[in-house]
Amino acid sequence: MAKFLSFFMVISLIAFAPICFCSKTNYYGFLYPQFYDWSCPQAKEIVKSVVAKAVAREARMAASLLRLHFHDCFVKGCDASLLLDSSATLISEKRSNPNRNSVRGFEVIDEIKSALEKECPQTVSCADILALAARDSTVLAGGPSWEVPLGRRDSRGASLSGSNNNIPAPNNTFNTILTKFKLKGLDLIDLVALSGSHTIGNARCTSFRQRLYNQSGNSLPDYTLDQSYAAQLRTRCPKSGGDQNLFFMDFVSPTKFDNYYFKNLLASRGLFNSDQVLVTKNQASLELVKLYAENNELFFEHFAKSMVKMGNISPLTGYRGEIRKNCRKMNS
Repeated sequence: MAKFLSFFMVISLIAFAPICFCSKTNYYGFLYPQFYDWSCPQAKEIVKSVVAKAVAREARMAASLLRLHFHDCFVKGCDASLLLDSSATLISEKRSNPNRNSVRGFEVIDEIKSALEKECPQTVSCADILALAARDSTVLAGGPSWEVPLGRRDSRGASLSGSNNNIPAPNNTFNTILTKFKLKGLDLIDLVALSGSHTIGNARCTSFRQRLYNQSGNSLPDYTLDQSYAAQLRTRCPKSGGDQNLFFMDFVSPTKFDNYYFKNLLASRGLFNSDQVLVTKNQASLELVKLYAENNELFFEHFAKSMVKMGNISPLTGYRGEIRKNCRKMNS
């Protein structure tokens, strides 16, 4: 009887054991959180450690790393194409309008990759590093946590045109933004919840200047923007010059991941046009903003789910793509 029970326990363990994680190649075509449990068991801790040091040095880095994941996934999928530098055969997405003089944090990704290459060479993809760093940055800023599905591979190309056209822009209309989300398999809840990432980070004067001076091409400001707030913004964002001057996206709690972003929107104090249209151009969107402004827990829950959903946009798996040795360039 004892022998039978032992045999039964072994068979049960085999039957319910997860798929073998010892391979560096994702043969199965889907992502799962335990992907590196055998091939690089320290991967998650290494990413977390480097991100924690970077955010401790500069609180703004949390928003910067989170944004890298967004700007990567919305182009060709979550494939680390954003990280590639220009070369003789490639024009980097870093040169696109949404990214030029704006996206940052590449040195932190380099540091993570270097540490991972020492621990387990050519095993952890740059695309997965971006996904993990985005989660860890959110948590460090006081936001929700979630299990990050893993097993993405890195692209062997980039798309400057995709970066220019697919990433939602600060001056886009509500319908344009929603269309861009839907084209990636995301919906209205994802749009509003993920916009909540603007609760942390900074924005440049050039990205919202038109709201202060010439919203509709008639030399008049955007009157959906609280005018006392607009007056404060004008002091450091003039009609010309000061393009790179930085402003908090959420002036109430600029480094804390919370629902004040949504409370600001209801007070007509969203910084970007793309923020404020969430309350002025669509009733369903407005209701979600109200819900999140009242219920931080619900916002966190929806944000985490939407991040997982976004992280699943067109990942490269199997033999597609590669595991880069250096996130800035394709393997030779």
